Amino acid sequence: MSTTTAKKGAAGIEAEGFGLFTLTWPIFLELFLFMLMGTADTLMLSSVSDEAVSAVGVANQYVFIAILVLEVIGNGASIVIAQYIGARKRIEAARISAIAITLNLLIGVTLSALFIALGKPLLRAVNLQGDVLGYAQSYLIIVGGGLFLQALINTLSSIIRTYGYTRQSMLVSLGMNVVHIIGNYLLIFGHMGFPEMGVAGAAVSTIVSRGIALLVFFWLFYRLMEVRIAIADYFRMSREYIRKILKIGIPSAFEQVTYHSCQSVFLYFVTFLGVEALASRQYAMNISMYIYLFSSAVGIGTAIITGRLIGAGRREEAYSRVWTSLKWGLGITVLIDAAAIAFREPLIGLFTQDQTIIRLASQVIVISLILETGRTFNLILINSLRAAGDANFTVYMGLLSMVGMSLPLGYFLAFRLELGLAGIWLAIAADEWLRGVIMFFRWRSRAWEKKALVDLAGQGALAVSGT
Repeated sequence: MSTTTAKKGAAGIEAEGFGLFTLTWPIFLELFLFMLMGTADTLMLSSVSDEAVSAVGVANQYVFIAILVLEVIGNGASIVIAQYIGARKRIEAARISAIAITLNLLIGVTLSALFIALGKPLLRAVNLQGDVLGYAQSYLIIVGGGLFLQALINTLSSIIRTYGYTRQSMLVSLGMNVVHIIGNYLLIFGHMGFPEMGVAGAAVSTIVSRGIALLVFFWLFYRLMEVRIAIADYFRMSREYIRKILKIGIPSAFEQVTYHSCQSVFLYFVTFLGVEALASRQYAMNISMYIYLFSSAVGIGTAIITGRLIGAGRREEAYSRVWTSLKWGLGITVLIDAAAIAFREPLIGLFTQDQTIIRLASQVIVISLILETGRTFNLILINSLRAAGDANFTVYMGLLSMVGMSLPLGYFLAFRLELGLAGIWLAIAADEWLRGVIMFFRWRSRAWEKKALVDLAGQGALAVSGT
């Protein structure tokens, strides 16, 4: 492994004083573009049928859970790398990057095989039948079978962002979206001589766009890295580095899997409320993603900065930075949410003209003002706690709130009080607020200061004055 000339640009976070805006705006656009892929599928498939939209929504619930499993490595590695960069140990950071790529590829191939073999039983387990089952099965086998591509994309994009190259990662996402939308146009509807494949066409378009993006990400990875990674580095599995990745990655991914597993249970509840409620949930979730988009970007950007500050021993700056990020996140989220509520019916009308679906989706979007403000606390504070090395605490609180409180509350509100889809949304909001308040006091307690990963290596935190 040989050191190359350090490149200029966003990677020089130290030279730029850890600017949150510099990091966050490309992350915001990248997340926006990622969500746009899902919305493009929904808009185009709504021209096929509401059943097609519902099927893709259910199939993607499983795909999202699998992607969260992949984040065991991606999230863990990015936090460990950030702390090592903060401690100015860049060779070690590069070696951790190589290990993360290899591990996630192995996990991705395993998950792809499982989706191909078990796709239909998984979909029957959530009460899908008829055309919806058929659509969902074809989508899940194609997209799930190509999940190993997403495994590598997630790891490479996380590493590139952690090094500070958020703008470059965003540009790749832009290109992936352009390819995906063009592929949808050609394959869903059969334009320009291509076969009319419907739902399967959306799935094939997703795989092709991810394959192209992966090649570009690898090219960027080798172009931008300050330390050149040799082929042999991908096969040198250091127990110390793997232990640190898993120390953060497993709790982080377990918490996210718990959350989305609870969402799958809520989805199961919704299947008993009817096809209209199922479609309304999918359309409302597509709109909700854009409401919490800014907070997601701020959470990721703040985590990168927090990890570096912790690695450099600058804990007081990390403490203050998170509070500033939380204030910005809450303020912008309220503004975006208010706009979504004001224009909720025209927004839902982009997807469907069914008045029952518009009414149901409108109800839950109004409730989102409560839900999304609570979610903002978690997106920023939980990411910061993980970046500081305090990942286990968020898992314990997640189990208590999500499984112990929100699931039974959702059942009670939806079926006992007959609030239907609105009752499920209220239960999710209650979970976000309970966890948000707990995380607020956890960050304020500063218990996370003893969790630095560089200390665990026996290197001690570096106390530096300035960047």
